[in-house]
Amino acid sequence: MLSQLKFWMRVLVVLLGIGSILPSSQLLADESTKDDAKGRKESTVQVARMVIRGEIPERAGSPGLFGDLRPNLRQLVSRLDQAAQDDDIKSVVLRPQSPMIGRGKLAELRAAIGRVQAAGKKVYAQLEMATARDYLLASACDEIVMPESGVLMVTGLHAEVAFFKDTLEHLGIEADMMQVGSYKGAAEPFTRDSMSDEYRSQYEALIDDLYHHLIETIASDRGLQVDHVRRLIDQGLFTAAEAKTSGLVDHVIYDGEFRERLRTEATVDRLVMVDDYGTHKNELDLSGPFAFMNLMQLFTGSTEKATGNRKKIAIVYAAGPIIGGESKSGILGEQSVGSDTIVKAIRTAEKDEQVVATVLRVDSPGGSAIASDQIWRAIVDAEKPVVASMGDVAASGGYYISMGCDKILAEPETITGSIGVVGGKLALDGLYGKIGMNVETISRGKNSGMFSSLAKFTDSERGAWTKMMTETYLQFVTKAALGRDMTADKMESLAGGRLWTGRQAQKNGLVDQLGSLDDAVRTAKKLA
Repeated sequence: MLSQLKFWMRVLVVLLGIGSILPSSQLLADESTKDDAKGRKESTVQVARMVIRGEIPERAGSPGLFGDLRPNLRQLVSRLDQAAQDDDIKSVVLRPQSPMIGRGKLAELRAAIGRVQAAGKKVYAQLEMATARDYLLASACDEIVMPESGVLMVTGLHAEVAFFKDTLEHLGIEADMMQVGSYKGAAEPFTRDSMSDEYRSQYEALIDDLYHHLIETIASDRGLQVDHVRRLIDQGLFTAAEAKTSGLVDHVIYDGEFRERLRTEATVDRLVMVDDYGTHKNELDLSGPFAFMNLMQLFTGSTEKATGNRKKIAIVYAAGPIIGGESKSGILGEQSVGSDTIVKAIRTAEKDEQVVATVLRVDSPGGSAIASDQIWRAIVDAEKPVVASMGDVAASGGYYISMGCDKILAEPETITGSIGVVGGKLALDGLYGKIGMNVETISRGKNSGMFSSLAKFTDSERGAWTKMMTETYLQFVTKAALGRDMTADKMESLAGGRLWTGRQAQKNGLVDQLGSLDDAVRTAKKLA
């Protein structure tokens, strides 16, 4: 019997790919806790390491062909929070690699880093070829390390706006656009060959605020003088050695040396680097009898199960352009915010006895005014508290759906506001003539050609459009003033299509406070 046991243990070793058949006694010794020659138990420490790169969607469980193959913001934040509470994890190492995220998502990740630190654990950043976005994330960490060949690029802020008026005219296309609000410049690239004074002034104000916040954040994180940081940003490019000399980086060290340093600091015999820490919780078993249900959970993003009868805060994601009807997702994971879908989600939360409040997470540049208004109305009608949490962008329609909430929270660098209306069309008659194409029309009704792509608006059609857009704008301003408890004149001074950062919006009363999604959840709990 013993010989048979040894035989099957050897077979098991081969199947596991260990490579050579070991004596059973050696196998048992390898599987036991490692001791040194004197019988002392080997001390070990675990360090969580996470790579943050590529596009990071806002919404949990993003649908689409590749939606679940890339981590979303909520998953990354949850993994950091998990590391903060995991007694087996000594510290955390982050490797930012050009993540495609805005300043709002950066602030969410920085806040999560702060919670790891508050739990008494150090957070390290490993940089290689780092941009300002990488560095803003790294500067929140306790220490920043780079290899000798590393490069740091913190070059300030630079914005470019392309204007297509002359290009369109060359092609025989005329842009016929209208706007309500002198700062509502979304159509200017099609109608002008340069920025209007209003368009330039609002973007300069945005860039100024973002630039000052960049300098202040780095200075505070790194313990440097503001003027010194400003000079460093003017230099822009740094080798690893220069970055260390300038106080932007703590250590110039390769990965193997860095691991050894962490082991030495922890005074242990062995350091275990847990790569992609926390991702196991999203893995699903697709081999058993419930494989189909698990697969449906994967496609719908419903990988977490509700437990017990605990009270809950519902989070409704409004990420993407706002459209009428149902929300849509492309095969590559791109998203739109459908008014029917969001309204249904808000009403479902209202009917759920376990839900005591709702957080509306907004990351949208706007879209349909009608769809935005329908979402706004559902929020206003809700009896339970609704709190808006603004991500990278909550402008135009994104602000519209937020302004009906009981409280609005934004990140310091959220782009918001843009209370205005713009609309129009491209007239292709000239292009058709250039390519020898003739289009004949038959119409009945004075404004029947309003939506035709052939010609510009007639005076009658333009009058009808202007009247409708003006009324839409007045509704927007009036409802915003009511929601923010300010006079129409005061709101009008902040509207006109003007964009604001979260910090500016908070100072002007367009949002209540600055904070993350977690802060919004806490606010919702208090209101409930």
